[in-house]
Amino acid sequence: MNKRRQGGGKGPRWGKKVDRNQLEIVKALEAIGAEVLEIGWPVDLLVGYRRQNWLLEVKDPDKPPSERKLTDDQVIFFRDWPGQRAKVETWEEAIDVITGVKK
Repeated sequence: MNKRRQGGGKGPRWGKKVDRNQLEIVKALEAIGAEVLEIGWPVDLLVGYRRQNWLLEVKDPDKPPSERKLTDDQVIFFRDWPGQRAKVETWEEAIDVITGVKK
């Protein structure tokens, strides 16, 4: 599988600029054996790991808190989506989320 392929989509984030830390997070997830697709909408990443799928929204921890908030559409998506989803800012946090590490 081509892990870094860009997913399709019709959502408002198509062509959105990628957070500077996203590639680092993708590489870390791949290093532990996860499959990663950069889908871009409604969240940044679709991650498959040990027969579970996660939807991850990447935010840049170096930006001010006001720029790390979920968009209004993402808030609704996170509220209504019945599966696993999370907002992550670091590769460590992403790995903790998908491996079930509780902090």
